[in-house]
Amino acid sequence: MIIVIDGPAGSGKSSTARAIANRLNIEYLDSGALYRAATLIYLEADCDKEAFFNLLDKKDISFYYRNQLFHIAIDGKSVTDDIRTEAVAENVSEVAAMPDVRAFVNELMREVVKDGAYIAEGRDLGTAVFPNAELKFYMWADLDERARRRFDERKDKNPDLTFRQVKESIARRDQKDEKRETDPLKKAEDAIEIDTTGLTFEQQVDQICLEVKQRIEF
Repeated sequence: MIIVIDGPAGSGKSSTARAIANRLNIEYLDSGALYRAATLIYLEADCDKEAFFNLLDKKDISFYYRNQLFHIAIDGKSVTDDIRTEAVAENVSEVAAMPDVRAFVNELMREVVKDGAYIAEGRDLGTAVFPNAELKFYMWADLDERARRRFDERKDKNPDLTFRQVKESIARRDQKDEKRETDPLKKAEDAIEIDTTGLTFEQQVDQICLEVKQRIEF
């Protein structure tokens, strides 16, 4: 069983999906982390596509959710922190737009959800990866709100980071996600729309959990 949350960067998908997983006692699957892991391999290949795909075929990407954190490893070495760098953030849209990368990540996700109950978040889960998901949500918020959240999340670890840089980065990410040829970001026709602008974190979690409990029996 799979519940999916799609939406643009900074809309609150990841933190909300983790909270829902904890509250409903189901597994959490972070599709963005998988694309970031692929991006880390892309950077290791010096952004050379041929070298990248040769490396990707040889790498073993493993992941699990524990203690409210999505852990991910490449060849047995944890990269949970490494995938959150600005270098990865600046390149992940380019990597995620590659059809072969999308096919690779989609297969990883489809394989793992064959057993158990999961909630996953991303940008094309309800439209391309899991079109038959039991329940779909589309989360969004205005650009300033999303930039503020992302800036607050990163500023302690990146003291030179500015709000303007974060806002511009998210705006570029939005454009790339919406314009890419393969599985662009869009709301699935049967997705429930959740506007998180002005909502507290608890309010958005409560809203989605209520919808889940009304529609799905565990």
